[in-house]
Formats: sequence, C-alpha cells, structure tokens
Amino acid sequence: MLYLLYERLAEFKTHIPILNLMKYLTFRTGMAVFTAQIIAIAMGSRFIRWMRARQGKGQPIRTDGIARHVVEKAGTPTMGGFMILAGVVVSTLLWADLSNVHVWVVLMVTSGFGLLGFLDDYAKVTKQTTAGVSSRMKLIFQFALTLAAVFILIQFGDRSVEAPGLSTSVAFPIFKRLLIDLGWFYMAFAAFVIVGASNAVNLTDGLDGLAIVPVMIASAAFGLIAYLVGNYVFAQYLQLHFVPGVGEIAVFCGAMIGAGLGFLWYNAPPAKIFMGDTGSLALGGALGTVAVVTKHEIVLAIIGGLFVLEAVSVMVQVASFKLTGKRVFRMAPIHHHFEKLGWAESTVVIRFWIISVVLALIGLATLKLR
Repeated sequence: MLYLLYERLAEFKTHIPILNLMKYLTFRTGMAVFTAQIIAIAMGSRFIRWMRARQGKGQPIRTDGIARHVVEKAGTPTMGGFMILAGVVVSTLLWADLSNVHVWVVLMVTSGFGLLGFLDDYAKVTKQTTAGVSSRMKLIFQFALTLAAVFILIQFGDRSVEAPGLSTSVAFPIFKRLLIDLGWFYMAFAAFVIVGASNAVNLTDGLDGLAIVPVMIASAAFGLIAYLVGNYVFAQYLQLHFVPGVGEIAVFCGAMIGAGLGFLWYNAPPAKIFMGDTGSLALGGALGTVAVVTKHEIVLAIIGGLFVLEAVSVMVQVASFKLTGKRVFRMAPIHHHFEKLGWAESTVVIRFWIISVVLALIGLATLKLR
C-alpha cells in the first residue's frame, strides 16, 4: 500500500529525499519486521484476556500424552495464531508491492489456512475435545486452495525469459541448471509441498515456543533466498534460477519474523497463549508457498528439516503400530519422545532450535555450492 502510494508521489521524491527509501527492498523488509512485531505485541495482553474470558477451559490437552501437561497447560487459551496473522497480513499490505502476484498468492494461502485452523480450534474449544475438523475435510480444503494458488502462479506469475518453463519446473540444489519440467503435474507436486509443510508445522507445535522459533529461522532463510533469486545480478552471480518479481516475498518473510517475535513474547515458557491450528497451519502453508514461488521446494526439506523429522516420526509410529503392533518411539511426534525419556521441556525446545539453525545454514549453503 505504502509502496504504491510512493510510486504515485513521483513529483515529491526530489523535494522529500527520505521518500526514496521506499524503493529499497531491504528497507521495506526491515519495516515489515518492525511493524508486524509491534502489532503482535500490542494485541497480546488484550487478546489473551479476551480469549480467556470466552474460551473458559482453554485448549483441550491430550489425556494420553505427557501427564504434567494436563496440569501445567490446562486452561491456556489458544488461537494465538490470530495475533501472528494480523501482524503478517497488515505489515505485508503496508510495505509490499501490491501489484505483485506472488505477494497475493502467499497471502491467499496463509489467510485461507489460517481460517481453516480457526475453524478447527473453535470446534475443539467449544466441544472441549482434541478432535476438531476432520482430517479428510482439512486435506480437501488445503489441496483445493493450494491447487488454485499454484494455478494462479503458473498463469499470471512473471515469466522467466531465460527459463521459459520455470513456472512448472522443479529446480535442484547444488546442480547449476538442472530443471525438470513437470508440466501441469507440477500443480500436484507444489500442492503436496505446501500441504505437507502446513501439517508438518502443525505437528511440531506441541511445546511452548517449539514451533514459532524454527518458523522464524526458516522465514529468515527464505527471505534471503527470495531477495537473491529475485535479483538478476545476484542470481547470475550465484548461478541460481532468476525468478522475476519474487524479491517482494522478502517483505512477507520479514513480516513473518516480526509477528513471530511478537507472539514469542507471550508464547515463551510458560506460555500465556498457544498459536493453535490458526497459527501452525497458516505458518506452515506460508513457508511451503514461499518455497514454491522461489523455486526452492527441495531446499525447504533441508531448511525445514525439523518439521520433516516431526512429521516422519508420526508416520513411522503409525505405520509401525499398524503393521507390528509395536511403537518405535515412546510417543509421537518425536519431541514428546524426548520428554518421555526425561528431558525437560526447555531442553527439548532449545535443542530443537539449535537443530533448526544448523539446518537453515546447510540449506543456505546450497546457494553457493554449485
């Protein structure tokens, strides 16, 4: 919004030099971080009080899980993801170039998944059960929305002159020019990446601060990737595939970082509010969509390796129990397994943060290893 206003005030640029800061992507990304953080923090206390008054017993806690969670976390309000979404959406609308289709597609998926998460949280709170919207309905909605989003990207996204089929191709890290054009099958692949990322983050959100910090780390990594692949000079120097217009996604990633910081102020142990599916589904979907628009879907599996680990631990646990009647882990997702081993919650959370940083650095290293 402010960027479009800046473009329409061309005659004032020479008289008010400070307006020229708006043309710098780095400036607008920094302001997006600051704005989103202020919005989330400012909403926090009032929003938590309001949710406590309306949610009664708060988010239901699994009775078959960690015993102390039933006592320590009972009554904590959920839907804190609304604070994150408010910061992300408002900040992005303020500082991003709203003529950019990539920005609207990412906002579309993030908001849509946030709405789905809200409906799921609402069902859980009102019925006081850990079962909200059915898994089948969730997947149908998620795939329908992501397929529509990817279709818009393919049809209306900026075309790459150097790689005409880039919009429907999968790029591979480390290899300089390796592209596999999937044609219209790319829609199914991209939808799988986005939906998979959304549900993986959702599974990770089980301890205070566990999901939000890795999300911020991944957002920072993809903010840098968006800036580099959206800049022709940097993309050529690093031998990356140049994706026209995708640099604006750095503003969105900055908003994710800022909103995450604001939310962490209240989600730090002991959490005063949980993000719920409202936040986890939306944030995971956002990361998946950013990976798709930047053509770094495979790198997402590295940078977001912690989320992959959490999701795989659940799949392995379920498959093992159905096939053999035995469990591989004491409890899934895997962060609960370590709690069952006697690790303190803070130990699990901080060590998982460290793993996220290491994986993000490995993922970023693929930009130079060509």
